[in-house]
Amino acid sequence: MLINFGIKDAIDVLLVAVFLYETYLLMKKTGTIAIFLGVLAFIALWLLISQVFEMRLMGAILDKFISVGFILLVIVFQKEIREFLQALGSNKGIKAITKLFKPKTDVSDENFSYIMPIVMASMDMAKRKEGALIAVQQDVLLDVYAETGENINANISTRLIENIFFKNSPLHDGAMIIAGKKIKAAACILPVSQNQTIPKRHGLRHRSALGLSEETDAKIIIVSEETGKISLAYRGKLHSGISAEELQKMLSSKD
Repeated sequence: MLINFGIKDAIDVLLVAVFLYETYLLMKKTGTIAIFLGVLAFIALWLLISQVFEMRLMGAILDKFISVGFILLVIVFQKEIREFLQALGSNKGIKAITKLFKPKTDVSDENFSYIMPIVMASMDMAKRKEGALIAVQQDVLLDVYAETGENINANISTRLIENIFFKNSPLHDGAMIIAGKKIKAAACILPVSQNQTIPKRHGLRHRSALGLSEETDAKIIIVSEETGKISLAYRGKLHSGISAEELQKMLSSKD
């Protein structure tokens, strides 16, 4: 058996290992790791019964479960599958491969030019208690949400961000979307989170930020109009009352 094990077989095993590892990380992040391990245990049991012990009757029963198992997995993991397809459509995999062949650069220096205007604008608006909602695109494209607002396509600047969220501005309602180091759109509509554990003190801006963070990998900044505090939603979690240094660090980080 080992004599017939060639390069193609080694690549096959490597790809399966990478797939299982990435699936494990995804399930761990979304809190469904127990289901993932249960599926692996069931597959191992099925292989043991049908292939090793060759129990035909029990194997036939398990075969039926395996045949409909894919549909069940799609139903259970529909959100995770959607996130995977969104990431795939945004060329995240290609980016990951190309990064292996690129020299390492200082991420903070690379992003400083467009992140600092966002941080400064957020701090200025927080001092004046002007509400704001800013979504910064990561790997998953936000084009669908940008189309719900007004196209801007302008360079990022502190003054422009503050002018857009000025109370008398026609674009202050809704979210601003930043993509490709540009202000892509403003007055955009974001999905509202249905999470029942969100504190009641948080309004529509916080719920919209969490809703987008649950569906994409965007980093969403919220400036509270009531308290003047700055929060950031990412991966379904809300980081409240953060400082300028913390905001700059979170926006610069790739984690």
